[in-house]
Amino acid sequence: QPDLCVVCDPEKLTTQGCNGAPDWIIEVLSPGNSKREVQLKYQLYQENGVSEYWLVYPYEQSVYQFVLNPETDKYQLQAMYAEDDIAIPYLFPDLNIDLADVFAE
Repeated sequence: QPDLCVVCDPEKLTTQGCNGAPDWIIEVLSPGNSKREVQLKYQLYQENGVSEYWLVYPYEQSVYQFVLNPETDKYQLQAMYAEDDIAIPYLFPDLNIDLADVFAE
């Protein structure tokens, strides 16, 4: 289960949750997350058609942004953000996320 997800189509939402893939998933990693776990979720989200996937490393203050290529159905690294960068979701280009605020203690 992802840490955060965004579903743009209200038709996908049921009383049980989301029926289908969310549009955007954000995973916040902790020191206990294994490489295997990260790889499994990456593959799972890619195979299920999650359009945008972010990996957030709070201890390194970095974000990796992946976007699903509709031609290949494979993720491509869209951007890498760190510390005080402004992160911009591919799905919401008018949204500016100030990572200085996100990573503030």
